[in-house]
Order: sequence, then structure tokens, then C-alpha cells
Amino acid sequence: MNSELLNLLEKDCRQTPQQLATMLGREEKDVADEIAEYEKNHVILGYPALIDWTKTDDELVTALIEVRIAPQRGDGFDRIAERIYQYEEVESLYLMSGAYDLAVTITGRSLRAVAEFVHARLAVIDGVTGTATHFILKKYKEKNHLFAKLPEQEERVLFV
Repeated sequence: MNSELLNLLEKDCRQTPQQLATMLGREEKDVADEIAEYEKNHVILGYPALIDWTKTDDELVTALIEVRIAPQRGDGFDRIAERIYQYEEVESLYLMSGAYDLAVTITGRSLRAVAEFVHARLAVIDGVTGTATHFILKKYKEKNHLFAKLPEQEERVLFV
């Protein structure tokens, strides 16, 4: 598996097979075939755009929800995780080590919409024993992309 090709695609999936082949010193057809194979085998799951929603007219709220669950006999965490990730609001879901079991990221139109999702859909699932919701106030960096580069701090010199 060519992790160098995958790394290039992860950084910028808009690059053409020709551009990628040039960067890798390979033939364009070989790169295109390899990408097609990755897609077929679900190594490449999609090509999402990373959007800074604060620069749009949409007022959205993103939350990270910690979920504690009681593992199910024979299924462990998987059955409950499957139930959770089927909700349209769920953007990401991770099994975690530490103080909680699952980390769920959702985006809603308001604080109330996120709270409604947590108390009406998530907290009532059999096996969920507790939740803690954290609202994301500002994104600085995601998937190796900066959202807003901070201005360089002036160098301050103290003369005595």
C-alpha cells in the first residue's frame, strides 16, 4: 500500500492523477489504477471539502459529546455505536479509551437543536449510561488546515 500517495490525497484530493504521478515519479496510469483500487476496497472512503462555516451566512453549532455506555454481551460497543452513527446529525463517532467510551461530533442549527438531539435521541438509547456535551467555540486547525492564521506577534524589546 502506497502511503505516500494516500498522504498526498489526504492533503489535497483535488490533485489529478497526472499531478500526483509527477510528484511521485510514477506513471499516470499506475497512479490512477491505484486510486481506483483504493476506492474499490474502501481504503479511500470519500473526498470531503473542509469548510470554514464561520465565513458563511449559516449559523451552526458544533458539539463534541462524550458518551458512556454499558457494553453489550457479544457485541461490545459496536451495536450501540451502529445505532448512534446512523443519525444524520452525527458527523463523526470514535471509540475512546479513558473516562468515556464514545466521542460523538454533531452540528446543529442552534444550542437548542444540539440539546434536543442529546436528550431525545442519544441519552435514551438502551446501554447509554451518561453524556457530557462540549460546544466548540472556535476552530483553529482541523485535518492539518488552519482556519485563521493569527497575525504575527510584534517583537517587543525592552530598553533599560
